[in-house]
Amino acid sequence: MAAPMERVIKQQTERSTFKTTSFQKKTRSKLLSIPGTRPSVQNGQLLVSSGVTSLDFLLGGGLAVGTVLLIEEDRYDSYSRVILKYFLAEGVVCRHRLFVAAAQENPDDILQELPAPILDDVAIPKPVEQPRLPCESQESLDSMKIAWRYQNLPKVQTALVSSSRFGHYYDVSKTMEPEIRQAAKSHCFYLPDHPQKTSNTHSQFLGPYSALLKSLQEVIRQEGFEVAASMSNSQNPNVLRIGLHSLGSALWGDDLCCSDSPEHRHSLVTFLYGLRALLRSSLAVAVITLPSHLIQDRALMGNITRLSDYSIALESFKGSERETNPLYRDYHGLLHVRQVPHLNCLASQLPDHKDLAFKLKRKQFSIEGSMSVQGRTSAVWLCPSP
Repeated sequence: MAAPMERVIKQQTERSTFKTTSFQKKTRSKLLSIPGTRPSVQNGQLLVSSGVTSLDFLLGGGLAVGTVLLIEEDRYDSYSRVILKYFLAEGVVCRHRLFVAAAQENPDDILQELPAPILDDVAIPKPVEQPRLPCESQESLDSMKIAWRYQNLPKVQTALVSSSRFGHYYDVSKTMEPEIRQAAKSHCFYLPDHPQKTSNTHSQFLGPYSALLKSLQEVIRQEGFEVAASMSNSQNPNVLRIGLHSLGSALWGDDLCCSDSPEHRHSLVTFLYGLRALLRSSLAVAVITLPSHLIQDRALMGNITRLSDYSIALESFKGSERETNPLYRDYHGLLHVRQVPHLNCLASQLPDHKDLAFKLKRKQFSIEGSMSVQGRTSAVWLCPSP
């Protein structure tokens, strides 16, 4: 009887080994946890704030990491610079890395003009005045105004309290404190500091754009902003915010704005091809301003727009008939959403409001949906004020 029992036990153990498989339950992939970012509700893409909360609402919650936002400048380049400064200021607050490139103005001067953040994350209570006794000295009264465990802390707070919040508010009437601005690491590309060699006139790629793209590649590779390097790196990953001011202008050596048939008509397009390919595999997001009102070739401008992921245009009322029109007295210009990307979905999330207007108040830049009703203009706030 012992032999048959051993045979049955052996068969049961063999069956149990056959039943075990390599199937594993599928779990959700772990998302990157980076301060100042959040996943999109529509497509799960990692988003960063543009610095303007109403613009984030229009673009589907923010700017997706690895994309390009194209801003068609207004005629005097006033409001496009404001949005660019908001974008860079948000990066400073969130401790993101910055890369600023310009040909006319030194990028260091742009960083010094960033708006000051409104730090409403922490409310600091004011000490309550207590009645003074005649026998108490002034030093003892000063020591009793705060708790004993806070006496050794600095009275002036020069660092930010919280950088994990998505989107902040800024006061454009004030500039950011140097202590806050210098805490963020930044890279600057000033075109006059990069002398260019005499390039071939028949080349499809201008020297300034080639040097700019090469500088971006070096920063992304050396600082570890590549997605593969960030996933394998044990350190905390970060996001690179890229601000490129007034590309396509004559200051960059481009003749798009100077001629009806430019010789280097494909230089900027080639640069955008390389930039998008670089950003797609990097933890980086770029904002580009472009003087589109000076470009005569509309077909070329359409190619530039299609090579960008997001595209908005600013139409200022300054110097036009609308400046004195009573219907637009509360606004400084119109905002047009040209393009919104299709990311991990079949259709893009377009804004519900088509008639969009912006205004720069004394302390804040805001975007509203304006609608003309019976000859009067009513405004719909796209985002609540702080």
